[in-house]
Amino acid sequence: MTTTVRRRRPGGLTVLLTPLLAGALATVALGVYGRVHAPTGFAVGPAGFSGALPMKAWLTTGAFLLAIVQIVSALSMWGRLRVPVPPAVHRWSGRLAFVLTIPVAFHCLYALGLQYDVPRVLAHSLLGCFFYGLFTAKMLALPRRGTPGWTLPVLGGLVFTALVGLWLTSAFWFFTSVGVTF
Repeated sequence: MTTTVRRRRPGGLTVLLTPLLAGALATVALGVYGRVHAPTGFAVGPAGFSGALPMKAWLTTGAFLLAIVQIVSALSMWGRLRVPVPPAVHRWSGRLAFVLTIPVAFHCLYALGLQYDVPRVLAHSLLGCFFYGLFTAKMLALPRRGTPGWTLPVLGGLVFTALVGLWLTSAFWFFTSVGVTF
């Protein structure tokens, strides 16, 4: 008599463990780096803008608008809207939104670091770390088979929520406090 051993493929929450751990590590690593790195106070590359703050406000606004495209296209892909949106729109709007956040995050980490003396700035700093951690988790969970059906909508919704919080604590604050400038 032979015994056949079936190897069970990991599924459900087990499959999410690696992406969630990687996302948590990214969040913590950015927070620690932002806190221990001595801020330079030097603005890096505000090409075409009058300064670093307008650059960050406009790039974040662009990422925020593309994130709205992400929500609409995701709802379309999941059959929640009757308007057909090609999947390429979702992929490319997400890529562009992410690319727009990179100079902003680089400037925040390099020039300013993680700050905690002003509540708005603390919330912004923590949301920035959280955003990149969630983005990491979502991108790593995306190609995995066996993830629960709620994985991508929940992670995508959290990424969107973090980006909205970032926009409110930065670009919206800038436009309402300083004014609309380039």
